[in-house]
Amino acid sequence: MKAIVNQDGCISCGLCVSMCPNVFSWDENGKAKGDGIAPEFVERSKEARDSCPVDVIDIK
Repeated sequence: MKAIVNQDGCISCGLCVSMCPNVFSWDENGKAKGDGIAPEFVERSKEARDSCPVDVIDIK
């Protein structure tokens, strides 16, 4: 699985990065970015996705 952040809509609030730093981090432009999701972080990644205030995270 992988977390994908729509960079155009990201407001850099940091919620996903603080909720699941094993999957989400900051890119060079100060926007959140997603990465591959290890099995032990799937549920937390989905919680971060569901908590995103601008709904720009997709889990595939």
